[in-house]
Amino acid sequence: MSDTAEIKTANMETNSALPPEETERLGTEIVAALKTVFDPEIPADIYELGLIYKVDLKDDRSVDVTMTLTTPNCPAAGELPTMVENAIASVPGVGVVNVNLVWDPAWTPDRMSDEARLVLNMW
Repeated sequence: MSDTAEIKTANMETNSALPPEETERLGTEIVAALKTVFDPEIPADIYELGLIYKVDLKDDRSVDVTMTLTTPNCPAAGELPTMVENAIASVPGVGVVNVNLVWDPAWTPDRMSDEARLVLNMW
């Protein structure tokens, strides 16, 4: 995920009637917001860790996020979805944010970007 364009759109989906420029702006800013959210026990952001499975931007500017955690027993399980919701809600022009926490497919280190692997010394 080292390519910037790939990072911007990797997990974004939209069937939106919003203008393409607005969709691109929102997508870029949503990803930037996600990159401010960190699992308190891991020094890499949740986007680069691969915890975000899908981000769906709707016509009404609402955003549905499908995400997971590194483990069902993650101590931050109660906090991270709210942190994701708040981060995305802070993006100008975004409406209601819904975060859906899933366990299937299970997260594996294979989902991490090269950036996260570098930060975590997993080369």
